[in-house]
Amino acid sequence: MSFNNRSVTVIIPAHNEAPCIAQVVSELKELRSPDNLANPLIDDLIVCNNGSKDATAELAQRAGANVFDEFRLGYGFACLRGIEKMHRPGVQTPDYVVFIDGDHSVKADEVINLLEGLALGNDLVVGSRVAEQQEDQALSPHQIFGNKLASSLIQWIWKKPVSDLGPFRAIRYRSLMKLGMRDQRFGWTVEMQVKALQANMRYAEVPVTTLRRVGESKISGTIRGTIGAAHGIFSKVFMLYLLQPRFIKSLNRGRTAHLVE
Repeated sequence: MSFNNRSVTVIIPAHNEAPCIAQVVSELKELRSPDNLANPLIDDLIVCNNGSKDATAELAQRAGANVFDEFRLGYGFACLRGIEKMHRPGVQTPDYVVFIDGDHSVKADEVINLLEGLALGNDLVVGSRVAEQQEDQALSPHQIFGNKLASSLIQWIWKKPVSDLGPFRAIRYRSLMKLGMRDQRFGWTVEMQVKALQANMRYAEVPVTTLRRVGESKISGTIRGTIGAAHGIFSKVFMLYLLQPRFIKSLNRGRTAHLVE
């Protein structure tokens, strides 16, 4: 139990992140629990190697991560595999789960800010990439515009304050299992946030620093990736809106999470 007597698992989906994955893993493993500096903050650190063609898996393992492969390309595929591997034999079920990208685009020590948000009673805490805490060129203009548009759409439909769909987030394990996450590609982050709002979970955002990622983004760095991400996000919003009655009904029946299909 490493954070206020709560266990913490970190899941890192990674696709061709060899230039920085060892640094990301090392910085996370160096974090210590605020209430006991002798204890590591993170109990289980999972890197899901999502079809990388470079040395991502080898370097992450050498840095101390538990590495698992997911050969089907897709951000959601990688996150779902990471969730599945949380339940491997001999590993304690966590209280809190953190999702963080492997491109060194955030500060590792700000994980504590997200966990503190959970400790205050929230179910899901999202790191909001506010403008005053962004490195120059950390986010492209079309990233900023698309994120603002999607966040505004969610706010308008569900009447809840959402400012960002950033991938840096922490969630209670039990809450994560209730959401029944399914998206396999670009709609993963928005699915988590919208379902949390639909389920009336306690939702909060905390400001996080946005660093200029190492290497080129596989999504926003290409026209194809940008279009695919935009389509995945907006189609996911409308699909979740249409399926909301069914989702609420499944929650009332006490269904458990559905992982990799």
